[in-house]
Amino acid sequence: QVQLVESGGGLVQPGGSLRLSCVASGSIFSIYRMGWYRRAPGKQRELVAVVSSSDVTNYADSVKGRFTISRDNAKNTVVLQMNSLRPEDTGVYYCGLYYSASYGGNDDEYWGQGTQVTVSS
Repeated sequence: QVQLVESGGGLVQPGGSLRLSCVASGSIFSIYRMGWYRRAPGKQRELVAVVSSSDVTNYADSVKGRFTISRDNAKNTVVLQMNSLRPEDTGVYYCGLYYSASYGGNDDEYWGQGTQVTVSS
């Protein structure tokens, strides 16, 4: 069993900032990647940013230069700092975990329940 606790979503004006946090716990043997994904109204879920256990990062082109992802491996925590937010950033943001639950097991996938981010005047 895995638990993901997401926090930091809310309503912000264009140009503002939010800081999303996700803490993973439970039956986790090893974490390979943690990241944030979002689903905007009328669109499929897409990658926002992801960071590997070795701190290699990837970002969606639309957020490069505005968002920063970081992780604390000891605490199984990933943080997404979102600056210069735009209305098109609005959506439900999901924490995604890519991990192995046991020794020798394949990497599994687990998703948080999602947290709403709304960028509006």
